[in-house]
Amino acid sequence: MSQPTAPAASLSCSALSFRLPDGTEVFDGLSLSVGRGRTGLVGVNGSGKSTLLRLLAGRLRPTAGSVTVGGHLAYLPQNLTLDTGLSVESALGITERRTALRAIEAGDVAERHFETVGDDWDVEERALATLGSLGLGGIGLDRTVGQLSGGETVLLRLAALLMERPDVLLLDEPTNNLDVFARRRLYEAVDSWRSGVLVVVSHDRDLLERVDRIADLHAGSVDLYGGGWSAYQEALATRQEAAGRMVRAAESDVRRQKRELEEARTKIARRGRHNRKMDEQRRAPKIVAGAHKRSSQESAGKLRGLHEGRLQEARERLDTASEAVRDDAEIRVRLPRTAVPAGRTVLTLRGLRPRFGSLRDGELHVQGPERIALVGRNGSGKTTLLRTLTGELAPLSGEARAFVPLRFLPQRLDVLDDGLGVAANVARMAPGIADNDIRAQLARFLFRGARAEQPAGTLSGGERFRAALAAVLLAAPAPQLLMLDEPTNNLDLASVRQLTSALDAYEGALLIAGHDLAFLESAGITRWLHVGERLTELDPGEVRELFEPPDAIG
Repeated sequence: MSQPTAPAASLSCSALSFRLPDGTEVFDGLSLSVGRGRTGLVGVNGSGKSTLLRLLAGRLRPTAGSVTVGGHLAYLPQNLTLDTGLSVESALGITERRTALRAIEAGDVAERHFETVGDDWDVEERALATLGSLGLGGIGLDRTVGQLSGGETVLLRLAALLMERPDVLLLDEPTNNLDVFARRRLYEAVDSWRSGVLVVVSHDRDLLERVDRIADLHAGSVDLYGGGWSAYQEALATRQEAAGRMVRAAESDVRRQKRELEEARTKIARRGRHNRKMDEQRRAPKIVAGAHKRSSQESAGKLRGLHEGRLQEARERLDTASEAVRDDAEIRVRLPRTAVPAGRTVLTLRGLRPRFGSLRDGELHVQGPERIALVGRNGSGKTTLLRTLTGELAPLSGEARAFVPLRFLPQRLDVLDDGLGVAANVARMAPGIADNDIRAQLARFLFRGARAEQPAGTLSGGERFRAALAAVLLAAPAPQLLMLDEPTNNLDLASVRQLTSALDAYEGALLIAGHDLAFLESAGITRWLHVGERLTELDPGEVRELFEPPDAIG
């Protein structure tokens, strides 16, 4: 791939095309130029956001076209893994410079030490300051990655990128797995970005409000909108309203052209009958009658061709107008078998101490169709608690008892067998349910026809989530307690709406571990529990204070 020269702090691609190894076309001639400042890249799951970021970062090679990067580029991928035995200083990439500094301070004046340090004499102070700005000031440089939570690991990798002083920074879903406190630090880092080009792929609305522009990836092209998420939503709604009016006008034109074509055909037929009748009455010679017939047919052909051409043009205008209207399909499903009577005991915890996390004495009584949110810092043990409730992990002490059928949808979506189709995955969890019934329900989860046969391993992120959600909700016996662990991670906002509509149809009890306040509120949460040494119930004011992001800086 060619890398043309470019001015510092710039990012663009020209006529970019990319195909997957199986020949699937992702991009065909995409061109994009991103200026200084903060850009939020959005689009539905499967539109190619992460693929585009990997192309821009040079991690993938385009089929055609070029990427132009001005200055030093740093990239934070979505699925981040770090060696758990790695030290913090190694993760930051400063081990050699720290070692050289210590040698020089100890009196070793070998030239190689000075070459290693270069001009970075304050590297240790800069590293600690960078860690501190992301809320990691207390972890130290000699601690290992294995001692950090998942959210701290993400922030540590971001700190390493910031230490590089990049001109162009690419972030792919950086808020995934971050608790509300870590998210605040990330928001502050984005707010304070002033040094060049920042492109962030995210479904986090609070983060997207803090960007300077939104780049909307749709149908293989990108449209730019000034402002953050709210401004984009308003502009998109205006466009969609205009597109809807164009579709309605085009549909009206098609109907009119069809009517005029039918009227023209009737007129041609009537005129032909009239001419034949007149020739018969006049007893016109065959040669004259033939000439009249040919003339009539030519005239009729021209008139018919004119109206057929107008109808075709009207249909093309309708097709063009329809392409501008987005299809935000929603899950529409009824799940009455999941209903739980208001007074029925669903779940009890007594003196529960899970194997991992901060919880020491968990007490909880869940009745009826309650909807409970589990919130707390990364590492507090929310996921461990849910896995303990399923029976997957044995507690260190205490007990947890479920009195109704329960199902658990984990972050990793590992309830699916990648080698089986969507319908087969559901059938695996719903023995005894007729295949036709499964397919009818899957159609309401937007898996229609052949889509229900697609292997789970080939699904996009959003499709995989819908398939996993369908497998859990359509299971037999029907779940009357549904537990979800960070369900909005890796979901675009359209998929979050689909999840919300599915949960609207669910009539059982819900237990959701999450950090996405907007989603939790849309899910109709009735109780908020903070996971610490105990399960502490929060009132609405405490919830708002916990989740409230800091004011944007600039």
